[in-house]
Amino acid sequence: MFRDLAEVRHLDPASKQAQESIEKWYLHLQSITTYSLEAFKGLGQMYVDDDRFRKNIDQFGDGLALFMRNAMAIYADNHQ
Repeated sequence: MFRDLAEVRHLDPASKQAQESIEKWYLHLQSITTYSLEAFKGLGQMYVDDDRFRKNIDQFGDGLALFMRNAMAIYADNHQ
C-alpha cells in the first residue's frame, strides 16, 4: 500500500486521486481497528514527527510521510 501511495506523492494532497489513495489507507486501518478521523489525522502527524516512522515510510519514496500527513489531515477534515 505504501508503494501505491508513493506513486501519487507528487500530486496535491487535496487532489481527487490523492484523496482516493489515502481513503484506501484509512479503510485498511479501519479493517484492523477503529480509528476516529481525529486519530487518523494524529497518526499522520506522527508519521512526520517520529523519525522511526518517517524513515520507514520514506523508504518507499522521499517525502512520502509528509505527503501522507497532509493527505490524511485533509481527508479527516473533509469527512467530519
